[in-house]
Amino acid sequence: MKVEDFDFHLPEGLIAQTPLADRTSSKLLIADYPNNEVTHTTFHTIIDQLQPGDCLILNDTKVMPARLMGTKEETGASVEVLLLTQQQDDEWETLVKPAKRVKIGTVLSFGDGLLTATCTGIKDHGGRIFKMAYDGVFFEVLDQLGEMPLPPYIHEKLEDRDRYQTVYAKEQGSAAAPTAGLHFTPELLQAVEDKGVSIGYVTLHVGLGTFRPVSVETIESHEMHAEFYRLSQTTADLINTTKQAGGRIVAVGTTSTRTLESVAKKFDGELKEDSDWTSIFIFPGFEFKVIDAMITNFHLPKSTLVMLVSALTSREFILNAYQEAIDQRYRFFSFGDAMLIKGKDFT
Repeated sequence: MKVEDFDFHLPEGLIAQTPLADRTSSKLLIADYPNNEVTHTTFHTIIDQLQPGDCLILNDTKVMPARLMGTKEETGASVEVLLLTQQQDDEWETLVKPAKRVKIGTVLSFGDGLLTATCTGIKDHGGRIFKMAYDGVFFEVLDQLGEMPLPPYIHEKLEDRDRYQTVYAKEQGSAAAPTAGLHFTPELLQAVEDKGVSIGYVTLHVGLGTFRPVSVETIESHEMHAEFYRLSQTTADLINTTKQAGGRIVAVGTTSTRTLESVAKKFDGELKEDSDWTSIFIFPGFEFKVIDAMITNFHLPKSTLVMLVSALTSREFILNAYQEAIDQRYRFFSFGDAMLIKGKDFT
């Protein structure tokens, strides 16, 4: 299967640069695969698509203000550091610009010495390992010094950094937001529960690999980046009980989907408490074991995320739905509009 098969033309003007004032006011495209139809509404009506006994799964990861602007202690030269993943204790894997200025032993200072970082390792493509030194709690220091690492296609300044955070964000560790969840408010989630729909949480820390282009010709040749996930026994039990009772599992976002399907794949279809790193790559031909539908945003052409949503229905169906979204001037990517994809067995 060729990567080019998942290409489409997206006018640059449809790339959303800022979030809407009301999270729930975005457009919602309903891609109903079983009935082979696409309809349009607004996100606050998502509750009408859910039934008592269904289960909504959210990713409660929290985006770190992971972009740090610092200086070399030796020379005062400016260096940008982007935190990726915590290795152990106070060691972090990062991306550095300009990387050539940072060698093993280089010490960077942030916030006039409030945080210092010593390079202890070198990785490919500008990657560096740093040992951090600070007083107090690291994430409190980071909150004081760091900036939100917005995706490369967003060029507008974000006035309120909480808007690149879901209202239920809890577990610190992502370099990017699970953007499908940005459409929910506490009031909408309460209305979902009041309708008799269960809500469960998983954690998957989103890495910057989600923005990297696929650089091979065939899908099967692509190697996915790894991301850390955690599934609690409480959520596993909730999903198992829902499925046994005939309820439907609706994943909010590709990250929630990847978490659930990773665990199911690992344990031969069973869901139970687990935490691990996943590099699962879902593309057409994949057999879903857990989810019945997915709420998601609109993704980049030729991206692994377009391939994932195509697997839940078909490539042709998704690309047709995307073209309709383009024709209807939907807003794309992180701050854009939403899509509910009803999978093959969603009834």
